[in-house]
Parts: sequence; C-alpha cells; structure tokens
Amino acid sequence: MSSERDALRRELRQRRRAIPAAQRIAAADALAERLRALPFLPASGYAAGYWAMDGEIGLHNWQLRLPAGLVYCLPVLRADNTLGFAPWRPGDALVTNRFGIPEPDVEPASALGPEQMALVLMPLVGFDGEGHRLGMGGGWYDRSFGFRQRSAAPPWLVGVGFATQQVDALAPAAWDVPVDAICTESQTLFPSRSPHGMPA
Repeated sequence: MSSERDALRRELRQRRRAIPAAQRIAAADALAERLRALPFLPASGYAAGYWAMDGEIGLHNWQLRLPAGLVYCLPVLRADNTLGFAPWRPGDALVTNRFGIPEPDVEPASALGPEQMALVLMPLVGFDGEGHRLGMGGGWYDRSFGFRQRSAAPPWLVGVGFATQQVDALAPAAWDVPVDAICTESQTLFPSRSPHGMPA
C-alpha cells in the first residue's frame, strides 16, 4: 500500500511540475475564483494558505483579494510535528524550514493553533472524485487537524490542486482527515459526507 502510494505520488508530482507556465498562471486565477465562491467562505478570521513549491498551484490571486475580514496565514512547523500558523503579507520576513519551504519568521511556539483557523487550504498531490486526498505523505495536516475527524467545522478544510492531479480512486487511510471540499481550476467537489451538496 505504502509503496503504491509513493509511486503514485512521484507520478502525480511529475505531472504537476510538467504544466506549462502560462497554463499554471491561468489555473491559479481560475482556482481563486472558485475559492471565492465557496458557500462556507468565512467573512472574518484566519485563513491558512501555503507557499507553493514543487509545482503546487499558486494562491497569490486568492491571497491578494481576500475578504477584508480574513487574515492570510502561512504554516509554521512546530516542535511536536504539527503545524502552527502565522499571519503573513508580501514583504514580511521569511525563514526557510527544514524542508526548504519559506515560512513566517516567528517563534513557532507563538504561532496560532490549527483550531484557531477559520479556513485552511491544503495542497494536494492527488485526489479522486469522492473527495479523498493524497498528500505528500508526512502527515502534517492529518496530525494538525485530527480533531476534525470528531468535530464539525470550523476550520473548513479545502484541498486544492490542478485538475490533472485527479485519479480514478484513492483508498483513504484511517488517519486521513476528510476535507469539506476540493477545488481545482475547473471544478469544485463536495464529498458525499459534506453537507454542501453534490459536486459542482
């Protein structure tokens, strides 16, 4: 199971990296429109994004046009192998974490906790039509948002990626935290367990 998932991750990451620059920019703009149209988009609070790496779909358009009451945050790695979150605006100081990913230059212990987020965008390596997701395999989001397996939103969890990252089927693991929606440049999927209706 693990080796199959690892092989699929490699294939999907390569597929993601192969998207031409112009198509990548257009997809990020279209994704931003879909995110702004989410039925549960909060009007205020903290909204967590990510620093796009390894061909991940960008969030710049979405970040720069957030509702006035939403504060954009980036993930910060904490010592207990969970994610904290810190407000960040273009021009604010960044440091590079152990995986080479930029994060806000704050003391990790002072970062906001996962439960303080109103909305969280989670980068996907892959997903299926049922709303199951495949991440990088480190379990950071699953550990950080494990409480969402037992409680309702908020935070609302939204997986994001390119349409080309969709696969026929993924078998979810017991520790996988389900998402409330998956958005790409061309569709918004609401898992059948979500209260927000059928795929759009």
